[in-house]
This record gives sequence, C-alpha cells and structure tokens, in this order.
Amino acid sequence: MFAITASTTDPNDPLAGLTLGERPEPKAPDGRADDWADNWAVVNVKAAALNHHDLWTLKGVGISQDRLPIILGCDAAGVDENGNEVIVHAVVGTPVNGDETLDPKRSLLSEVYDGTFAERVIVPRRNLVPKPAGLSFEHAACLPTAWLTAYRMLFEKSGLEPGSTVLVQGAGGGVATALIALGRAAGYRVWATSRSKDKRARALELGADRVFESGARLPERVDAVMETVGQATWAHSLKSLRPGGRVVVSGATSGAVPPADLNRVFFLQLSVVGSTMGTREQLERLARFLEQTGVRPVVDRTLPLDRATEGFAAMHEGDVFGKIVFTV
Repeated sequence: MFAITASTTDPNDPLAGLTLGERPEPKAPDGRADDWADNWAVVNVKAAALNHHDLWTLKGVGISQDRLPIILGCDAAGVDENGNEVIVHAVVGTPVNGDETLDPKRSLLSEVYDGTFAERVIVPRRNLVPKPAGLSFEHAACLPTAWLTAYRMLFEKSGLEPGSTVLVQGAGGGVATALIALGRAAGYRVWATSRSKDKRARALELGADRVFESGARLPERVDAVMETVGQATWAHSLKSLRPGGRVVVSGATSGAVPPADLNRVFFLQLSVVGSTMGTREQLERLARFLEQTGVRPVVDRTLPLDRATEGFAAMHEGDVFGKIVFTV
C-alpha cells in the first residue's frame, strides 16, 4: 500500500527523512489472530490531517531511532472493514479512571504503531468513533488531535462559563483556529494574537471578537489564556490574566523553558493547567457538537497523499492557517 514514512530524522532538515512509497499491509501487533479479530480494526483511510507532531517526528523529537521507519500521521477518517464511516482516535492507551491520556504508557499513532498517512491503518477497535453523516471525511480527519485538544482546553480545563473572555495565542495554527471557532460557537468572547496581519484578519473572519499583534497590551485582562506557543508568548500570557485567572497549556512550539515569573503567579493567584489531547468520549462529543452547531474546521489546503511533501513544506515554513488535509 502507498504510505508516507519517516525513514530518518534530522533536526535541521526534517523533510530529508520524508519517504513516499509502498509499505507492507498493516498487521495486528505480534501478528496474533485473536488480537486482530477481537481488539484491532483495519480502516481504509479517506482523509488524514497533518499536525506539528508529524514535523517534530521528522526532527527526531519524541521518537526512538529503533522505531524507524514508521508511517507518519495521527489523524484520520475513513471506513472500517464492516463498512462503517469512522473517525480514528489517535491516543492508544488503557483508560485510567476513564481517561486514556493519563496512561503513563500511552502513545499517539505514529509513535509506537504505524500512523494514518497510508491507504490503510490498523488501530485498537475502541479507538473508532462513528463519523456523523453531516461531516465530510476531510473535516472529520481534522478532529482527533488539534480540534480535540482545543475542545478539552476550552470546555474542560479552562473552567470558564460562556461569556468569559479567552485569549488565544498564535492565531493560525490548527489548535488556535479550533479554539476560535469552538469558542465563538459556545458563546465565549474570544481574543486572538498573531504576528501576521493576514492571520489576524482571518481570525476575525473565523469569529474572534478582537485581534492583537503578538505581545500587544490588551485593553483589559482576560479570564483565561489558551497557550500553545510557549516560550515566545509565555510572559505575555501571564501579564494578560486577571487576578485568579488561568493559563491552559497544551504545547510549546517556540520552546518549552520560558521564565516562570513565579512572583506574578503566586501574588495574583494564577493557575497554570496542562492539557493533553482528549478522551475517546470527548472526541465523540466534539463530532456531535460540530454536527449540531454547523461549525467546521478551517482547511488551509487539501492535497492528495502523493503530494504530501508540499503540505509538510508549508507547515515547516509556517505558511498555514488551519489544517492541511491529505486525501487517499
């Protein structure tokens, strides 16, 4: 089958390790028939979405060299062997108190098991979520990583009621655009920042109430900040919070070791909350939320799988607003 593989890693030239070509058909772990029949399912992929995680893998972050070559991709929507239209939940793990993201041995597809950038992928059967008929395969493929991360950040981790003011740092990325769209649909007042004038304009079109240049002084302090950028925006995030406010962190694309500013944290009684992905049940609710509200992911571009290199290059250069989707 045709697939997109990470064959080598290079932190300076990540695209050098990107390989397009034929790979063996997917098999259940250890090749055991009972695993295949009872616990694992084959999905014929119709669409798959690109994430920064895929680029980090090519840079050698979060992947051990003995795992290479490995098929990239966390997100997909397709059809299972029984003809059901499904969304693939990307987190492979055993639920701890009902939450598989708390499993210390959890992984994402493309870390331990082959990922979704292929004609077919094999996943634990419990990782399949029914795709609502009203969602296209392309839109559904955007949900499992970026949109699920945004859903949990906003509706679980922020602790805020609709009408609250939320600042989204770095408008333009997949999680950021999801936060804007979901927040708008749920009745939050959403502010967003970006270095790019064009991306600020597009954030307004997407539903942001106000937009600001990165690091700009805000007209008032906000109830919560949604932080995915990390080092470059961290100081601004803390300064933007009202006393007792909360910053929800799900990524650090610009660096993971910013100055802590602990004096501000304890004096203003700020909360710093980590958030990772979401549960299978949350993915199912997210899909239902989109079906009920009519909200749809912003797709920057759609490319056939054999042109995936173009999508990786655009993400590497930062030339993206929303999600890049590959069709199979």
